[in-house]
Amino acid sequence: MKFVTEIMIDQSRIFGRLMPAIMASIFFLALGCESASTEEKEDEKVVEVQEDFDLEAAVEACEGQLEIMVSKLTDLSKHPRLIETDEREWKEVTNNELIWTSGFYPGILWYMYDITGETRWKEEAIKRTEVFEDFQYITKHHDIGFMMFPAYGNGYIIGDQKQYKDILLTSAASLASRYNPNVGAIKSWSNKMHPRWKQHITIIDNMLNLELLFWAAKNGGDHRFYDIAVRHAETTMKNHFREDYTSWHVLEYDSLSGEVMHHHTKQGYSDDSRWSRGQAWGIYGYSMVYRETGDKKFLDFAIKITDKYLTLLPEDRVPPWDFDAPNLEEQERDASAAAIVASGMLELSTQVEDKALSERYYKAAIQMLESLSSDAYSGVGKADSFLLHSTGAKSLGHEIDVALIYADYYYIEALDRLRKMK
Repeated sequence: MKFVTEIMIDQSRIFGRLMPAIMASIFFLALGCESASTEEKEDEKVVEVQEDFDLEAAVEACEGQLEIMVSKLTDLSKHPRLIETDEREWKEVTNNELIWTSGFYPGILWYMYDITGETRWKEEAIKRTEVFEDFQYITKHHDIGFMMFPAYGNGYIIGDQKQYKDILLTSAASLASRYNPNVGAIKSWSNKMHPRWKQHITIIDNMLNLELLFWAAKNGGDHRFYDIAVRHAETTMKNHFREDYTSWHVLEYDSLSGEVMHHHTKQGYSDDSRWSRGQAWGIYGYSMVYRETGDKKFLDFAIKITDKYLTLLPEDRVPPWDFDAPNLEEQERDASAAAIVASGMLELSTQVEDKALSERYYKAAIQMLESLSSDAYSGVGKADSFLLHSTGAKSLGHEIDVALIYADYYYIEALDRLRKMK
């Protein structure tokens, strides 16, 4: 599929040869009026964006890929996780309470049903969702939010499966059981599974799991779910970000005093590096928290971390897996981070009151979707996925330059959000 790469303007009819200078002046004046929330704002790469992103073609491509996936992924005891470099088919992993990616494939199916309205996608989504019912009782880690909300949450919201309500409420209670009031945050990982850390571990990824708690508080669950989610967001905002509004991956807190003991990473290049998907979780997470709370401090923070992130991107808006890895131009990209940010930034564009800032975020999100939908990153004709070129854990030696199921999930979520915005 082909996408238009620039907007053509007939300058000959408007002030003749003066038009380029006039347009440039207006453009840079507009940039100057926008909210500059980091000192590096002026260094951001500005790239022209098209207004006519072919959403219909992107959705059609996803549907074609999903038809291939459904025909092959028939074992309900497993779910697709990744496609290795230069391979075509999904590597499936056994459904297990310790594997965090189980909810994304059913979530993709729910979004395709939302986009098309075709019953076949709903039926497949139900089939792939309900195999995880027992996961509602997981208390060993924070990933129950990732595992249950894309599947059961979307099933309830999109598919009108009201019988999922109690499962979601139980899942929220399981997640809330990991909250430590001394720290003011949910404990992400167990020390047994991650022995490097001896006390309370919170990772930036945990911001996404708060959506389950917010939903539960609004739908008959304990109000303390809301309070826990807000406190976790506040604690993370205070401790997880540097002065330049980039985030660490892993924080270890003293379980009793709540003091920060260490700033570390698990999947980034180094403890002090800027792991790109970590920045993506923050952008998406704080946009979501503002939606759920209406508290402007979260919106202001989402703006600051988004503005910083945009200054770091290469021209095609798809980040390297870590912004501080050496020989950056040679590093693998992470399409999953771009998809997460595109979805989060589309939402953020509807939240900011400043029209210029709203347009800026919208255009940046469209640029990301254009790149992801292009031949450079699309899986069409090459593999069974929507997207290629994601990097899950290069520092751990695996999932390097692969297709990842959660990259596809946030990509189709972004397309669905864009469809509703139009």
